[in-house]
Amino acid sequence: MVFYKTGGYYHPSIPVGLRAIQQLGRDNGFRVDTTNAAPRFRLDTLRKYKAVVFLSTTQEVLNPAQQSAFEQYIRLGRGFVGVHAATDTEYDWPWYNGLVGAYFNGHPAIQQATVQVTDNVHASTSFLPARWVRTDEWYNFQRLAPDLRILATLDETTYTGGTHSPGTHPIAWYHTYEGGRAFYTAGGHTDDSFREPLFLRHLLGGITYAMGE
Repeated sequence: MVFYKTGGYYHPSIPVGLRAIQQLGRDNGFRVDTTNAAPRFRLDTLRKYKAVVFLSTTQEVLNPAQQSAFEQYIRLGRGFVGVHAATDTEYDWPWYNGLVGAYFNGHPAIQQATVQVTDNVHASTSFLPARWVRTDEWYNFQRLAPDLRILATLDETTYTGGTHSPGTHPIAWYHTYEGGRAFYTAGGHTDDSFREPLFLRHLLGGITYAMGE
């Protein structure tokens, strides 16, 4: 299930992203449902899905009962995928901070930068070049979870506006969390992201990881 509710900024790339993920499902044999309706966060509804994708959600999107249902869902061993502004979501829900892995902490202008792939085994990165040059809106982060398995970092010498210490700017990661699986990629601000074959394959790898496949 792809969830795209926004309580703050609405990314114009969301419709393009929805279509792209639906196409990934058709091409790879899994069903994709899309919704911006928070009432779908009931355990009896969520448990029908192997994974839930937060596609550029922003600010407050779930009430306490819906949050509780989602926590129970992850504890059943299911998966979560966060795309781009999923880290700009639910700042007052510590459990979610642990799941998504970090919170947004600003960004510079859209520009080209070099992504350094640090894990060449994971399904989301095994096919990528060691230095992956692409254009996007590059997030800085705060409140990073300590258990993240970093998949790729940003080379801050290749663009302007990074705020992390040299070599420590994560841009994609995964981890297990309270019995479930979580994957996050900071890419996906632009429409063109969802037309890039490498980015789509990266996203597909994260989704299949989250689904446990």
